[in-house]
Amino acid sequence: MMDWTDRHCRYFHRLLSRRTLLYTEMVTTGALLHGDVPRHLQFHEAEHPVALQLGGSEPSDLAKCALLGQQWGYDEVNLNCGCPSERVQRGAFGACLMAEPALVADCVKAMVDAVGLPITVKHRIGIDQIDSYAFVRDFVGQVSEAGCKVFIAHARNAWLKGLSPKENREIPPLRYETVYQLKRDFPTLTIVVNGGITTIDQMRTHLGHIDGVMIGREAYHNPALLASWDSSFHHDDQGLTEGQVPDGAFLDGIERSMVAYMEREAIEHGTPWYSIARHMLGLRHGRPGARKWRQVWSDHRLKTLAPAEVMARATQAALAR
Repeated sequence: MMDWTDRHCRYFHRLLSRRTLLYTEMVTTGALLHGDVPRHLQFHEAEHPVALQLGGSEPSDLAKCALLGQQWGYDEVNLNCGCPSERVQRGAFGACLMAEPALVADCVKAMVDAVGLPITVKHRIGIDQIDSYAFVRDFVGQVSEAGCKVFIAHARNAWLKGLSPKENREIPPLRYETVYQLKRDFPTLTIVVNGGITTIDQMRTHLGHIDGVMIGREAYHNPALLASWDSSFHHDDQGLTEGQVPDGAFLDGIERSMVAYMEREAIEHGTPWYSIARHMLGLRHGRPGARKWRQVWSDHRLKTLAPAEVMARATQAALAR
C-alpha cells in the first residue's frame, strides 16, 4: 500500500472503525535514517491503534527505526517480507527476504532487543515456484524463535521476476489452507491471513481457522465496509451493526468530519484539501450518484475553493444524478 495509506487515509479509516488495527504504508529504513522523519512518522492521536511497517534488511538499521517508531508513539512495528516489487528487491528487502530466514530472524531479534513494542512480520506463503509448505513453515518457525509472535501471511506466492506488483496480487493462486496449517502447527502464535478478502462472510470463515484478517485494497476502494467491523468483531456497538447498510446520513457525517479535518490540516500544516480527499473517493461506492460525487471531489479545477464548498457541490451533483 505504498503511496496509499498515508496519515490522512488512516484518519479517514479511523472515522469508520474505532478498533481496527491500522498500518502505515511501508517506510524504508533509509527514508527514516537519512530523510524527513516527521514527514514519515507523524500521525494523529486518533489513529491509535496504529502499526509502523518497515522495509529493510540491516538489523542495526531496523533496530534504530523501530526505536524511532516507539518514540513517535506507534503501537506495533511490522517488518515487510511480502512486497514483491523490483524496486523493493533492489533494496534487498520485501518478499525476497523469505529466502533468508536467518537474516529475518536477526532483524527481528535486533528490533525486539531495541524496543518494548510487539514486532510482527508480514510475508507471503512462498516465492517464485516454491510452493512447498515446508518453506513457509520453516520460515515462520525460525523467525518466531527470534521473538516474533504475530505473522501476517498473504496467502499467495510472490513471483519475484516476470510479474508486476499488481499481477502478484492476482495471478499466483490463493492457498488459504496453507495459512490455516500454519496455525495448526504453531498454535501459540498469532496467525493473520491476507489476500483476496472482500466481505464480512469471508472474514468470518477465515476466523474459524486463524486469529485475524488483514484487508488492504478492498478497504481502500470500499471504505464503508469498515463501518460494521467494530460491532461484528469487537463487540463495540458504536458503529453499524453487521448487515446494516450505511445510509446517507451516516455517510454525510463521515464526509463532514473529513471536511473539518481538511480545514484543520490546511491551517496547521498547509495541506491542500485535494491531497486528503483522494482517500475518501470510495466512500459512496455502489450508491446512487457516487460517480458524480467522486467527479466533484477529484476535480482539480475546484482546488481554490474551501472544502466545505466542494462538499456542497458534490452533494448537489449526487442528488442531481
